[in-house]
Amino acid sequence: MDVMRPWQWLLYIFFWSLFVTVIEHHGLSGWSDFIIKFFSRVIQNALTVIPALYLVDYLRPVFKNASIPSVSLRIVMLMMFSATVSMVLVVLVMINLGWMEYNRQAFVINLLFNTVLTGGFTAVFLLYFLRSYRELNALKLSFEYKLTAQNDLIKARTAPHFFFNTINTLVSLIESNPPKAADLLQHVSALFRASFSGTREISFEEEVDLCEHYLAIESSRLADKLEVNWTLPEEDIMYDMVITALTLQSVLEKILLNVVEMTTETICINIEVMWEQHRVKIMIDVALPKKTLIINHDLRQHMNFYIQADRLRAHFGQSADIQSSVASTQIITIIDYPLQDVGL
Repeated sequence: MDVMRPWQWLLYIFFWSLFVTVIEHHGLSGWSDFIIKFFSRVIQNALTVIPALYLVDYLRPVFKNASIPSVSLRIVMLMMFSATVSMVLVVLVMINLGWMEYNRQAFVINLLFNTVLTGGFTAVFLLYFLRSYRELNALKLSFEYKLTAQNDLIKARTAPHFFFNTINTLVSLIESNPPKAADLLQHVSALFRASFSGTREISFEEEVDLCEHYLAIESSRLADKLEVNWTLPEEDIMYDMVITALTLQSVLEKILLNVVEMTTETICINIEVMWEQHRVKIMIDVALPKKTLIINHDLRQHMNFYIQADRLRAHFGQSADIQSSVASTQIITIIDYPLQDVGL
């Protein structure tokens, strides 16, 4: 029943009835007989299709474990049986109302014709839906493969650099400050566990925690070069917010890689999160160093988030986007995506 909408089923029944009535028009004497025949066909086809579809839906758990040919054959047989029963009922009513004279030979021929025609229509529709299902399934697998490839690409670009820097930091801390090394290992464990869980939606609180883990790891290496200020919604608001995992974290990672590591000055990153009118807007404002020369042209090339934006659109629709503008004194990156408030 979920494959087509109710009006589509009604349209299908209407034209199916009209098609069969036109085929049988040779036995009709005038427009009144045609209208009666057409009306009876509409009732008959409705009694065929609707109960059969509900029965198929009810038997879905049984069909789930069967093969496609077996399920298709059962559905065709079910529709043919339903067509036979509905035609017998409609013919009996028409005979009792005096709209039709009983002729055994004609009744048997019409019954066989209707049953075979119903089976043929059902088989054609099943072939059409099977083809559509396979195309949609292939598209879904291709899309999932693309997302996985994008996720792997993000890891391949950042993981080696981040991993070796973290190992070097741990080696130095194990000798000089073992408790801090233990804390750093906990941050690394939490971040890598999330990065290998694949592309998925997580609560915004979890994403903030992942960012905090990442920033804690990098702060151990960058010392006093990094300052991060968060402006977050209230807890009851943020409780209902979701985002794709590691979206904000990967944006921060690119900023650290292309700005913070390129200077000896302290870089201040301001992160403001807003959720208004069913849209989440995350603004990351980075003040560029005043003394260190950073070429803006190269920076603009590196500050692109096409892959992250594609992952965001896969979960929140085509209006989701990540835009970054690079000026002489600052970089402003905006993550924007729709999010319906389930509490409303």
